[in-house]
Amino acid sequence: MNTLRLTPQDAPLAARLLAQGGLVAFPTETVYGLGANGLDPAAVAGIFAAKGRPQDNPLILHVPGPDHLARYCDPIPAAAYDLARRFWPGPLTMILPRREVVPDVVTAGLDTVGMRCPDHPVALAILKLCQLPVAAPSANTSGRPSPTTAQAVWEDMAGRIDAVVDGGPCRVGVESTIVDLTVSPPRLLRPGGVTLEELEAALGPVAVDEAVTRLMSTGEKPRAPGMKYRHYAPKAPVTVVRGDPTASARYIAQRLGPGVGVICFDDYVNLFPGCPLRSLGPQGDRAEQARRLFEALRWFDGQDVTAILTQSPDSDGLGLAVTNRLNKAAGFHIIDL
Repeated sequence: MNTLRLTPQDAPLAARLLAQGGLVAFPTETVYGLGANGLDPAAVAGIFAAKGRPQDNPLILHVPGPDHLARYCDPIPAAAYDLARRFWPGPLTMILPRREVVPDVVTAGLDTVGMRCPDHPVALAILKLCQLPVAAPSANTSGRPSPTTAQAVWEDMAGRIDAVVDGGPCRVGVESTIVDLTVSPPRLLRPGGVTLEELEAALGPVAVDEAVTRLMSTGEKPRAPGMKYRHYAPKAPVTVVRGDPTASARYIAQRLGPGVGVICFDDYVNLFPGCPLRSLGPQGDRAEQARRLFEALRWFDGQDVTAILTQSPDSDGLGLAVTNRLNKAAGFHIIDL
């Protein structure tokens, strides 16, 4: 397949390709998504084939605004519109009861569907032009770190999809928050760009699903993307060293050797001279850590490393999303100091 490289000015072509059943990667504020017409089961099946994605891993439908919710969901709780007013367009996905018009392949057979309105001018332009719900997971080979640039998408998807729209680097850097509004209290299924604290300010108490902090077992069925399988992983095994930043940096420094790569905060870079290294940014800057995380993990695939040791932020605010992605990249191989 000849994959087209498109620019934001090519949004009308991208919308036509989607309407015709094609696969198009496009930028959002979180990561690049791999989109297909969410009402076309054959087109959606193409996403799973291109990514090598497990069939029981549900997808998210992207729409241009809350006025589209009633087309694909019923009933819709008042809380959904409250959240949309606060956070849409933005990095928030809401799990809602689906209408029959939404194909089973999108929801992995569940009676619910994830709905999101992305906060990126290119994504919104494409959605408004095609007037279709676009099913879109991250535009990477399944299990690999999510792409935050068009070049990262190209490395994984060239020859597998119809087009990649280059809209520049993603400003958030981790996928959307997913909250399940079909249960009481609402349940956080995946942390992301909207923090748990922000959700609780809007909704009151929010439960945190166990899958946020542990691996799901083989028999468990995920209710949202990113819950069950090993995700975000480079080729070399990752170990997360969790605890006081100074102590974790010293622990890592004592275990350096040939083939060991390091992911650390800016504050501790000088402890690892000559070591394959990527910095997450300052230890107190959660937003910068989120923006740099996936690029750091991907970078190591081009290095001669056999193991990666990484520092981890605390889990407050956006740190919960960063730690969730690091822990999944490590297959929850975590050392607590």
